[in-house]
Amino acid sequence: MTDQIARDETVVIGAGIVGLATAFHLATGGHRVRLVERGGVAEGASFGNAGAFAFTDILPLASPGILRKAPKWLLDPLGPLAIPPSYLPRIAPWLLRFWRASLPDRYRHSIEAQGNLMRFAARAMEAMVAEADLGGHVRRDGNLQLYESEAELAASQPGWDARAREGIVFEHVRGARLAELQPGLSPRFVAGTFTPHWQTVDDPYHFALALFRAVMARGAALTHGEVAAIEPCEGGVRLRLAGGETLEADRVVLAGGAWSRPLAAALGDAIPLETERGYNTTLPPGAFALNRQLTFGGHGFVVTPLSTGIRVGGAVELGGLKLPPNFKRSEAMLTKAAAFLPGLRTEGGKQWMGYRPSLPDSLPVIGTSGASPRVFYAFGHGHLGLTQSAATGRLVADLAAGRTPSIPLDPFRPDRF
Repeated sequence: MTDQIARDETVVIGAGIVGLATAFHLATGGHRVRLVERGGVAEGASFGNAGAFAFTDILPLASPGILRKAPKWLLDPLGPLAIPPSYLPRIAPWLLRFWRASLPDRYRHSIEAQGNLMRFAARAMEAMVAEADLGGHVRRDGNLQLYESEAELAASQPGWDARAREGIVFEHVRGARLAELQPGLSPRFVAGTFTPHWQTVDDPYHFALALFRAVMARGAALTHGEVAAIEPCEGGVRLRLAGGETLEADRVVLAGGAWSRPLAAALGDAIPLETERGYNTTLPPGAFALNRQLTFGGHGFVVTPLSTGIRVGGAVELGGLKLPPNFKRSEAMLTKAAAFLPGLRTEGGKQWMGYRPSLPDSLPVIGTSGASPRVFYAFGHGHLGLTQSAATGRLVADLAAGRTPSIPLDPFRPDRF
């Protein structure tokens, strides 16, 4: 059975935040757009993330610093970075690439590429928020990174120096200034770093749904179904769905997040995509008087004020798509948050786990498939999908229109591995 779709239609696989932003830019540029989504709109990683536009977050996960910490963290199944022992054989090739990405020259290359993408992401997001009328969902209250000792702050300084070279504004704070930015902190925190240009949304799911409505208002269509194969064909691309249906289109954008790897592999593009399983607990509104998002970098999690409550979450568990959730990780972060924020009311929380698509160098894949110039990739953003969604959408729209992309895409090309 074949859906009769005009061959000038562009299909976007995935209605998460990256797929939605891509669909928005394509539709705004005059393309006929169809979203194909295996589940509910924005019900994957876009549903329960920390809600930040983290434009200052340019440091890759693969860094010399994290490699020094990793052995201790990996021994703690509830720590900031964990790999279930049963998953180690499967992830070993990814870990080798991760190690290579942490070498000094590659680390510097990743920072430069991420910084360039983030500067563009800030401009692209501002434009998309204005054009889609999403301003009511965005807060500009900054982020506060917290330290338990002066030694911890000093150890973080090379990262702040790298940010300074990229033009990122920040302020190291102590004493009264620290208390002003966030009253009620445990006295164990002696210093912080405030990044005023960090932004958050009222709730990432609400933001994504508002963007979805803007996409549909521009004439897009939605098909529910799981794509089993992408097949270049004469003059276009054919999609085979798991239920037996077939769709045909002029162009296809693969923005399937953590589920993108096998579809790209079937096209001959071996992309080492792994899955960061992110955990959180969302407490009811009023659980704490939180002024802005707080980052507890030494413990690998953040606490975010949302319109729907207080979200405590983060950390990295590299465990693929099939292992059952380990919600003891959510409980461990919540226990720490209660100690770090005396007075935090921890009852009534809702736990969540989502799959974040992660590449060894912390850079997404944005570019054209080696199998067809009509197939574009837009996935692998890790925990930065919301932050980089508008930029990715703009860049894919450039490629689809045959324009020179707004920034160089060589660092993000699919065949870089």
